[in-house]
Amino acid sequence: MEVRLDGKVALITGGSMGMGKAMAQKFAASGAEVAIVARRPEPLADAAREIVSAGGRCRAYAGDVSRADEVNRLFSEINAGLGRVDILVNNAGRSQAGKFEELTDEIWQGDFDLKVFAAVRFARQAFPGMKSRRWGRIINVLNIGAKAPGPGSAPTTVMRAAGMALTKVLAGEGAPYNVLVNCLMTGLIVSDQWARRQDCEDQHSREHWKTQREDDHQAGGTDAVRLQRRAGKRNGVLRGVTALAAGNRPDC
Repeated sequence: MEVRLDGKVALITGGSMGMGKAMAQKFAASGAEVAIVARRPEPLADAAREIVSAGGRCRAYAGDVSRADEVNRLFSEINAGLGRVDILVNNAGRSQAGKFEELTDEIWQGDFDLKVFAAVRFARQAFPGMKSRRWGRIINVLNIGAKAPGPGSAPTTVMRAAGMALTKVLAGEGAPYNVLVNCLMTGLIVSDQWARRQDCEDQHSREHWKTQREDDHQAGGTDAVRLQRRAGKRNGVLRGVTALAAGNRPDC
């Protein structure tokens, strides 16, 4: 069943590349008018032009979502330009992980501002209008590390766990007003960020995983075990997030 978002206005942070851009393309193709936000103006403008060229409606807004004044400015400009925000997707954030003893206060604070406070501030701006119209959707893009953090995964997994708690708080407060709040818990998905990480791997790392895959095969490893080392594809995620944006049960 095709999910439509006709007549809705969506705001997507981290919308210039990767999954954010893919979500913007999917929402626009489903009938929504989309505002994409990112820090770098050039790739942001390129993404908006690509969506418009494909027949969608999209506007680009450049800014640093880790700063309170920038979030206020961005939301005011989007609200003035598009009239309202029906769907908010908090997608900004890069993977930031390291050994605990090597993480400085500056690293912790930077990750908190980008992943937690940005979501808090955008939600705080969007929530009143959604409640007054008795229709709204907020989707916080997290990852499975929020529930199953591993060694060396801070601060990202800690921030994602905070995002999961924020989602539950907003879901309880928004439900009486038909404001549905969900989190999207992704695993490893093929995206621009994933590709950049692959490009940065050294030869030793690539040889390690090549050897590991060969060892699994020779040992008769099951398909399920080998599948755990494969990156997922975007299509299933996009079907799910579009269904959440529409308020339907994801069928993917």
